[in-house]
Amino acid sequence: MAVKKKQARKDPSGHVLRKGEGYRKDKQRYIFQYLDNDRHPVTLYAESLEELREKEDQVTADRVDNVHSYVAGKVDLNYVFDRYMSLKYYLKLSTKLNYQYMYDHFVRDTFGKTLLKDIRYTDVKRFYCELLDEKGIKPITLDNINTLIHPALGMAVRDGVIRSNPSNGVMGEIKKSNLWDKDTGVRHALTIDQGKAFLRYVQRSETYNHWFPMFIVFFGTGMRVGEVCSLRWDDINFEKKEIYVNHTVVPLRKPEGYQLHISTPKTGKSKRTIPMMDEVYEALSEEYERQRMTGFSSYKLDGMTGFVFINRYGKIFQQGLINKAIFRITEEYNTQEILNAAKEKRRPLLIPHFSCHHIRHTFCTRMCENETNIKAIQDIMGHSDIQTTMNIYAEATDTVKQEAIQSLQKGWEIY
Repeated sequence: MAVKKKQARKDPSGHVLRKGEGYRKDKQRYIFQYLDNDRHPVTLYAESLEELREKEDQVTADRVDNVHSYVAGKVDLNYVFDRYMSLKYYLKLSTKLNYQYMYDHFVRDTFGKTLLKDIRYTDVKRFYCELLDEKGIKPITLDNINTLIHPALGMAVRDGVIRSNPSNGVMGEIKKSNLWDKDTGVRHALTIDQGKAFLRYVQRSETYNHWFPMFIVFFGTGMRVGEVCSLRWDDINFEKKEIYVNHTVVPLRKPEGYQLHISTPKTGKSKRTIPMMDEVYEALSEEYERQRMTGFSSYKLDGMTGFVFINRYGKIFQQGLINKAIFRITEEYNTQEILNAAKEKRRPLLIPHFSCHHIRHTFCTRMCENETNIKAIQDIMGHSDIQTTMNIYAEATDTVKQEAIQSLQKGWEIY
């Protein structure tokens, strides 16, 4: 038995009408009926089919953006954050993915489901305190989470959706509480003796001496870890004794895991030229000659090749692997130093646990101790905000003042 095909509905001019569309002959106008987000029926009217479909397109766009629910505050914090992130056009992909990961990991499945209209100051504070006290996250991580939630809610205020930002003042109050470790997140530079001891141990170690050129570059240039890992021979001018920093490597989170990609430096100021100290020049020259004899790496990443530092798998290093090496080296050094100090009846020179970024902080501190030109320090470090340089400079100056007084104290006599 043949199935009878349903006839398409048409208007008086013969145009085929879509689902939800209709034509009122008695009123000679077009209508479109649909259900809004709250399942309430809505009817649109228009004098022509063209006008009606323009209204339909606007309804579709509004429904996709969830505009009506947003304005009414009936969406949750997740929607507000996603809307906020969709407008961050200027963010680098790596930065955007990091923000997304942090929000998804700590907020989305918990506080993120709270309706916008129901969020109060105490709700934000309670959530932050739970993260610190119950989840055990570090204060610096909470600070980063707040830098995502606070501006997203601020956007809702500017849009007129809520009257005030419920996260205003929350972090300030928490930082005054006993939940906040005042020293957490503060990086302290290695002392001159600690830095020398670490480099000397690496250079003399049969197990770790292959790390020496990389660590000399870290300690002698203050470059960021991604800048060191992606350093190419083409970026080094041995004649002028300069290193050109014009790119970095970043790990991008993909469904199948992290993947490395070459990106522009962290900020506009990060593109810079760094003069090489003699130790850096000598270490890189020796490494160049070694690779010239054994063969340069053919590893290619995003069209770039000729990388200086390659791991045993023939690829460039990642930050996690370098930090693990630093940990192992420091542990073995400290163990050996304690034994040697006991035999020699002296106080051991121990090295605290540190990371790649502590080395950058250490370099900047040494610069601040020996150079008064803040602008020059900022340019070499690639700081976009001179306040970052000033903060380290102030800390270094305090240390120098303490050392000066201690030095004076040794020769001081009270009559």
